[in-house]
Amino acid sequence: MGRTLQNTMINLGLQNACDEAVYQLGLDMEELEEIEEDAGLGNGGLGRLAACFLDSMATLGLAAYGYGIRYEYGIFNQKIRDGWQVEEADDWLRHGNPWEKARPEYMLPVHFYGRVEHSDTGARWIDTQVVLALPYDTPVPGYMNNTVNTMRLWSARAPNDFNLRDFNVGDYIQAVLDRNLAENISRVLYPNDNFFEGKELRLKQEYFVVAATLQDIIRRFKASKFGSTDTVRTVFDSFPDQVAIQLNDTHPAMAIPELMRIFVDIEKLPWDKAWDLTKRTFAYTNHTVLPEALERWPVDLVEKLLPRHLQIIYEINQRHLDHIASLFPDDVDRLRRMSLIEEGGTKRINMAHLCIVGSHAVNGVAKIHSEIVKTQVFEDFAELEPEKFQNKTNGITPRRWLLLCNPGLAELIAEKIGEDYVRDLSQLTKLHEFVDDDLFIREVAKVKQENKVKFALYLEKEYKVKINPSSMFDVHVKRIHEYKRQLMNCLHIITMYNRIRRDPAKLFVPRTVIIGGKAAPGYHMAKMIIKLINAVAQVVNNDPMVGSKLKVIFLENYRVSLAEKVIPATDLSEQISTAGTEASGTGNMKFMLNGALTIGTMDGANVEMAEEAGEENLFIFGMRVEDVTELDRRGYNAQLYYDRLPELKQAIDQIKSGFFSPKEPNLFNDVINMLFHHDRFKVFADYEAYVKCQEKVSELYLNSKAWTKMVIRNIAAAGKFSSDRTIKEYARDIWNVEPSDLKIPPPNEPRDTAQDKTPNGTAA
Repeated sequence: MGRTLQNTMINLGLQNACDEAVYQLGLDMEELEEIEEDAGLGNGGLGRLAACFLDSMATLGLAAYGYGIRYEYGIFNQKIRDGWQVEEADDWLRHGNPWEKARPEYMLPVHFYGRVEHSDTGARWIDTQVVLALPYDTPVPGYMNNTVNTMRLWSARAPNDFNLRDFNVGDYIQAVLDRNLAENISRVLYPNDNFFEGKELRLKQEYFVVAATLQDIIRRFKASKFGSTDTVRTVFDSFPDQVAIQLNDTHPAMAIPELMRIFVDIEKLPWDKAWDLTKRTFAYTNHTVLPEALERWPVDLVEKLLPRHLQIIYEINQRHLDHIASLFPDDVDRLRRMSLIEEGGTKRINMAHLCIVGSHAVNGVAKIHSEIVKTQVFEDFAELEPEKFQNKTNGITPRRWLLLCNPGLAELIAEKIGEDYVRDLSQLTKLHEFVDDDLFIREVAKVKQENKVKFALYLEKEYKVKINPSSMFDVHVKRIHEYKRQLMNCLHIITMYNRIRRDPAKLFVPRTVIIGGKAAPGYHMAKMIIKLINAVAQVVNNDPMVGSKLKVIFLENYRVSLAEKVIPATDLSEQISTAGTEASGTGNMKFMLNGALTIGTMDGANVEMAEEAGEENLFIFGMRVEDVTELDRRGYNAQLYYDRLPELKQAIDQIKSGFFSPKEPNLFNDVINMLFHHDRFKVFADYEAYVKCQEKVSELYLNSKAWTKMVIRNIAAAGKFSSDRTIKEYARDIWNVEPSDLKIPPPNEPRDTAQDKTPNGTAA
């Protein structure tokens, strides 16, 4: 979620008043804003997308709730020591959190372990351990519409009789100390991005948020005027018409068997009725196609922790496979491929398959990704129910990612096209009229230059590094992962360095290359990549032959509040994943909206950005998905590229020989070995095209006016990438609710009671 203060002031239309009032008190608002900790309760794009969605849902007047876990420790703080990443605990609640309100009156029990007893009356889950879920509510204000929604985060608490109720020998002190075991559930965020780690505590976290949330939803449903229907129908008949639940990836997939358990075991609904309601309630968003990211929980772990849920999953699977077998008799391989249970070695539950079978809609997060989901990853399921599969291209909130972080540009745009674009970003197309307006071109360039100077000052103050604000700011910020190919950027840096040294007199367009992002603590290769970047920076930044032509900065502890500073100052945005690996990306959209040009592959939302702006207004290079597939078919041989490309060979040889690590010449052996022998993401295959494309970037940067005109064309085409547009599509195509841009009257104005009734009662 990042910081809340400035976002709240903007959405409430109070920013100027607050700035003035604080100034009158002899204080500086910006200094005050810098004191607030980031709420870092997610890993990367997935968590930030949810935050943007909450802002859009409130701005569109949807009756929507965001549910999650109130981690005591969020994503770790990253320190760089001697070029290595070191993790520190993110004690973000140390000074308290003024934005949250504990709601002990809505505390709910969550059960674990135990056993299942079957009888005539049905199944009973007994002898369980109970953990209490304590909700904390954070307000989510819409933009200037007097709407405030709720984000409800659950914290784990031990019941007061924890470890004291059973035949206890009387170790009272130990019993109280053991309360930590229950409360550890919400202690810390697992810091993996795009990687599945099958730990028991993680599964506990996933079920904890699901069980508490579903009880909360059902309590609200039963209390609402929609809960009661005629005596003939089951009270739950209207449930899917009043409740929509969107599964943000498979992490909350246990909600499907949990809702079935509530309907069948507790509410005593017949299975078929319960299943129909469940399917109509849930929809699933897939966020990745990387196999190592897909959740596959061992059956024996689920059996121990959630025995009733395993039985329900088996029953769901049996009925699912019976259905497939009736359609495709004798096709045992299809049954194996489509089963929720993977046999062979340890039996595992494929959570994506559970989500697909248990939902009425499945979507990817960019056109190209949704196609891959349909035709490759889940092709058997899409063949069965093609109408279930959709696309919903991701978006970003223009409130935080333009108004808040780039007020200079936001104001400049408002002067030209009015202020309405903030709620309807498609109006940015009006900027096309000004693409040849010399004054506007100069003003856009001026705002960018001011942002660059401001960021340069920040770097100098915080990190004691001096950079040249007139150099091109070439920025690559995102989680560190092999598929995102920070290594390819690193090879380009080394190539530029070698070119400068080879011919120091030759004209070189000065660059400041900024790379930032966190590596999962257990991801060895990602940590080596950080070390390599820092080792290269050390050499480049201290070579007198290079001077101010090339600087390399590794941006420590990349997070939302740092993104808000670096993105408005960026000239070139690096979006260089191997085609077919980045589901969408959202950083790409933030850079586009803030006047950076993109160098990127035809991957994720880059494809649609090129479609909107015109491919000639992005620096697109490298293999397309088809080329990657063809290369896989032929077999990727890294050695071929090394032998064929002298500059690549030179860069690799330098890393290999210890040129960047003279004290430890073999330091980067693992990286080199990976690049030659098991590089799934084919860095060498795109290296040549990337370097050539970067030459075109430098050439255009020399012509400031042509560069800025291309920037304006990009901003004018960024309207599609508002999360408001994304949420309108979810609302209409999946949740069956109508967004309203009606402004609720403020509380001090009398309301017409007739207008108080909302036509549609569905809550998302």
